[in-house]
Amino acid sequence: MTFEPYISHATIEARIAELGKEIVRDCQGKSPLFVCVLNGAFPFASDLFRACEELDAEIAFIRVQSYEGTSTTGKVKQVLGLTDKIEGRTVIIVEDIVDTGNTIQNLIDHLNEGRPSEIKIATLLFKPEALVKPVTPDYVGFSIPKKFIIGFGLDINKKGRNLNDIYILKED
Repeated sequence: MTFEPYISHATIEARIAELGKEIVRDCQGKSPLFVCVLNGAFPFASDLFRACEELDAEIAFIRVQSYEGTSTTGKVKQVLGLTDKIEGRTVIIVEDIVDTGNTIQNLIDHLNEGRPSEIKIATLLFKPEALVKPVTPDYVGFSIPKKFIIGFGLDINKKGRNLNDIYILKED
């Protein structure tokens, strides 16, 4: 497999700053809880959380798994759960990528059991062509085609998460 550069780190940083401004605007007077979906969303969540420094916000982590290699398993396995109380709070799920929508819909259903006042979705990458669930993220870094990517938190068999740029699978 060969990957080629797709989105530069500078472009990612600039877009995250814009998303931070949108979230700050939308969450004025609220104390949102950012819920970072590990492992892939960690770099995005870290930068996005700091871009929202004007808010009285907190961050928590949840871990799910739905990929093996380059394809989704279609099943979501919750590995590490959320222990924070979310009743009456604004919860912002921070995800690296929304493609089929299975994972994010599972998370929304799970988090709704805690009776938050609202749930918003912030995703670095969105593949609208891949959706099988009717999910609409509130904050989207980049809409991308239905192709496999790595870098900036996204991996292939646990490799490539530490790349600063995002790379796309090269078509041969």
